[in-house]
Amino acid sequence: MSTAQQRLASISSQLAAPPNSKRNLLRKDPDDIAVREKSNLDPATVEEIVLGNVHHPFPSFPLRAAAIAAGFPPTTATSTVSRWCSSGLLAVQSVAGQILSGAIDIGIAVGAENMSRNGEIKADLDETLTSIPQIHDLTMPMGWTSENVAAEFNVTREEQDEYAAETWRRAEISQKAGWPVEEIVPITTQWKHPQTSEAKTVTVTKDEGIRYGTTKETLAKLRGAFPKWPPSTTTAGNASQLTDGAAALVLMKRKTAEKLGQPILGRFVTSTVVGLEPRIMGIGPAYAIPKVLSKVGLSKDEIDIFEINEAFASMAAYCVKELGLPREKVNPRGGAIAFGHPLGCTGTRQIVTALAELKRQGKQIAVTSMCVGTGMGMASVIVSEQ
Repeated sequence: MSTAQQRLASISSQLAAPPNSKRNLLRKDPDDIAVREKSNLDPATVEEIVLGNVHHPFPSFPLRAAAIAAGFPPTTATSTVSRWCSSGLLAVQSVAGQILSGAIDIGIAVGAENMSRNGEIKADLDETLTSIPQIHDLTMPMGWTSENVAAEFNVTREEQDEYAAETWRRAEISQKAGWPVEEIVPITTQWKHPQTSEAKTVTVTKDEGIRYGTTKETLAKLRGAFPKWPPSTTTAGNASQLTDGAAALVLMKRKTAEKLGQPILGRFVTSTVVGLEPRIMGIGPAYAIPKVLSKVGLSKDEIDIFEINEAFASMAAYCVKELGLPREKVNPRGGAIAFGHPLGCTGTRQIVTALAELKRQGKQIAVTSMCVGTGMGMASVIVSEQ
């Protein structure tokens, strides 16, 4: 076995749970971190807004401006965090940690990314550093790491296309059925035509990247996106697309929500992060999920839904197979291959999606997870109270 496979084997025992763990997890406590449902919360009660973002060079300025423009008073503080694709979840963790420590009572975690305008980030490291193999691997383009996963763990093109086709199918069913409506706040904005610069007002009400009718057969016709990196099995159809997006969660203790008469959507239980070899960063969820389950004492069989970010089908298919997760529990509404992966947004958006799907299914517990650029993985556990 490779080092990565040995490590996965050594942590597989963490997927077993001690007795009564689920019952203890579902018990309600006044100090629980509650995610509130839509309501008329006074903006002046929000003490901090934390933004998870990757690409913007100085996100603190637009965040502060956006908060004031949205009606929050100057007394509402703002801050930013960044850890690549887990930035949105890191924002949730930051707000939850501040609440638990007593620093604040109410906070908002935001994940946002403008992929279409901020371009690609390139590592600028001294060659004395990049001469070290692991540091050189930090600078690998993400497409290269996808091909590394496919090659090292024998994830075939057919497996990737099959996984992706199912994601496209689920996203289409979900959108046509109107399931995401409760997740999405319509946004009215100005749009400029890229060729004519003609401006018009548009209202965005749904995810725009879902391609109806996508099948394994149509995906098989696409050429490999990275021919210089064998086996070149990653394509435009089995990898996440470039998408702009934002998501937000209001967090407070249960006793605060009840005192203010705020309806509770769910509970943020915990999150954790792991590190791994940068060259195969995509398999981060295969490490992060067992670790977070061990922290709450649950087995994988006690989880109702897994929201795993689909940066690439290579890593998603591998993680699902390696962890032995039932495919029907993973991304029931489709995933990032179908509706995109705005880097900073994903970690927050996954929680929104998971809570909505738990409500639809009448289930309780979800795990969210994503791989993280430069070789990490992050995961969280949430509980629905709807």
